[in-house]
Amino acid sequence: MTQPPHDPTNPQEPAAPQASAAPQASPAPQEPAAETLQTPAAEPDPVREAFTGVRTEIAKAVVGQDQAVTGMLIALLCRGHVLLEGVPGVAKTLLVRSFAAAVSLESSRVQFTPDLMPSDVTGSLVYDASASDFSFRPGPVFTNILIADEINRTPPKTQSALLEAMEEHQVSVGGRSRKLPEPFLVAATQNPVEYEGTYPLPEAQLDRFLFKLVLDLPERDHEFEILDRHARGFDAGALSSAGLRPVADAELIGRAREAIAKIYIAPQIITYIVDLARATRQTPSLALGVSPRGATRMLGAARAHAWLSGRHYVTPDDVKALAHMSLSHRVILRPEAQMDGLDVGQVLDSIIATTEVPR
Repeated sequence: MTQPPHDPTNPQEPAAPQASAAPQASPAPQEPAAETLQTPAAEPDPVREAFTGVRTEIAKAVVGQDQAVTGMLIALLCRGHVLLEGVPGVAKTLLVRSFAAAVSLESSRVQFTPDLMPSDVTGSLVYDASASDFSFRPGPVFTNILIADEINRTPPKTQSALLEAMEEHQVSVGGRSRKLPEPFLVAATQNPVEYEGTYPLPEAQLDRFLFKLVLDLPERDHEFEILDRHARGFDAGALSSAGLRPVADAELIGRAREAIAKIYIAPQIITYIVDLARATRQTPSLALGVSPRGATRMLGAARAHAWLSGRHYVTPDDVKALAHMSLSHRVILRPEAQMDGLDVGQVLDSIIATTEVPR
């Protein structure tokens, strides 16, 4: 029979006897978490917030293209370079100019043409009659951000003038090597639909680009906003009139690079990157896979992506988010795969889907 509950306000009603509490077992000792995982993801970081502000400033001049902006940020922080691909009129050059203004870096632009010579990019020795000697006249490559506009319109001889600059951040002229300013980034543009009068970039140069960023045509809402801004007087030649201001500088870039170097990357994540790179070399759809340099650059980019996301460790999602922009320009599709209707993006999607993800 069920007894009524004890009323503590009635003194004549005896309280029901309480069962003695069982002794609690002492909690099992837990292993201390890794130091890199203890910091909360939302911890404020003024350096990271400054680079988050770069996106806001660029948005004052460029509508959409968020993925391209993120790619340029990561490339700058990883000492990498970017290849911007898109049809004319999608703001490739405007994006780079806005980016340079937001990070307070000097930029120069070279229009690559069939008659451009290597010395027009790197600089050359010029005879000084007053000193009866040759002196070096620096080329436009001696800057922080070099805009190599329509890089595929110049012959390989001139394209190769950038190889040493992109890899070693120096230029050798007249038997002497000269260091380039730091930070240094090459932002090259090319048109993917026009092949007449162009020279495909050699694989050795493509491999030196950290990312290939594809700028698509804007969506309807974004295109309306572009036209609306121009109707209200936006001038792409005067970025200051758009209210764009510098929110980072070379000193902050150096501090960000130091922070990114401390981002923890587990051996399982390194193995995941290795497996992705090796899968590109083993798939029958690709004639050329990713080189070890490409895998190394992806590792560094994943660290920067984790840092920008507010984490102190790399996850598989960081690697996946950068896979296409890191790998698509480093592989070559076999003709048989092209005849079957495949493209590089589909092959990479298949590789990512079938490569075991660490838990």
